[in-house]
Amino acid sequence: MRGDGVRVLVVGAGIAGLAAARTLHEWGASVEVIDRQPTSPLEGTGIFLPGNSVRALGTLGLEDQVARRAAGILHQRTLDERGRTLFEVETDELWHGVAPCLALSRADLHQLLLAGVGDVPVRWGESLEAVAFDHVGVTVTVGGTPTRFDLVLGADGVHSTVRQLTFGPRAVRKVGQYARRFVVDGDVEPATWSVRLGPGSAFLSIPIGERRVYCYVDGPLDDPRPLRDLLAGYADPVPTLLDALEDQAVHAGEIEEVVLDSWARDTVLLIGDAAHATSPNMAQGAGMALEDAIVLAQTLGSATSLTEALTTFERRRRPRTDWVREQTHRRDRARGLHPTLRNLLLRRFGARIQHANYRPLRDQP
Repeated sequence: MRGDGVRVLVVGAGIAGLAAARTLHEWGASVEVIDRQPTSPLEGTGIFLPGNSVRALGTLGLEDQVARRAAGILHQRTLDERGRTLFEVETDELWHGVAPCLALSRADLHQLLLAGVGDVPVRWGESLEAVAFDHVGVTVTVGGTPTRFDLVLGADGVHSTVRQLTFGPRAVRKVGQYARRFVVDGDVEPATWSVRLGPGSAFLSIPIGERRVYCYVDGPLDDPRPLRDLLAGYADPVPTLLDALEDQAVHAGEIEEVVLDSWARDTVLLIGDAAHATSPNMAQGAGMALEDAIVLAQTLGSATSLTEALTTFERRRRPRTDWVREQTHRRDRARGLHPTLRNLLLRRFGARIQHANYRPLRDQP
């Protein structure tokens, strides 16, 4: 199937939406992007990109640009809250033959993806108001104006407006964790992703370049204690990084996942977090979104109709995203064990488990 003459509306100018806009524009479609945010984000937190995510950026032709702004991550280390190593893995071994692991500012990644859509129009501050189906396409209403498209992509995140208007409200599940994310200036071990596990909490630190450190903290949903109280007893560098926080913005919220029986209705398709958001403990949100965009363009190019392409897309993608979700559940259950038992198991089997978690993702999507 050729993309010439196919009109596509992408709702959401995040990772999934911008990647899809790029691949579908290259396929030949006429693509437009809208986003409810008033402008492109110029600041935010950080993001860790495992090997399969970086490989997907390479397929999009963006790996070199991202690598120039990113810090390479060579080691992943899991410790207890006092700083004693439980296990570690080398990322070159974990992702050998796939791609390196990178970490960078989320805003930098977004700007590169935005530049990557070229002349595709991106309209900020516009929200989807209605979706209607007929025998010739999908009519959506934006700003009070109805417009017909051949394909509508919901790439608008966990609380997707496209999903609510098309599939109804019941898809989001609470994971049971409350997370806080922030970026500070500081010194941590170079090229090393480090997570410290305490009783009911975790502190992740990742260098993202220029002495900036991306920090992620989570704890039980029903534990609203301030960060210093939640992390009392954690050894350095945790207290030092908290000292550096000062008036830096902290992005906080509940961790949620999205579970749906189907991602498509007629020629409306959900991708990225709108379709299959998970707990972030596998660091696969960006990777799954980028892979969605690549596989969607492939299936459109080989199908004879839009409906056939969307069916094929979901058949190809669902086993992989389901695998990621199941691994996040297993990892969360392991973290929920009593710390003594959890630490013993991670010392003995942690590296083996880490390799098993990611093994299927080494294959092309």
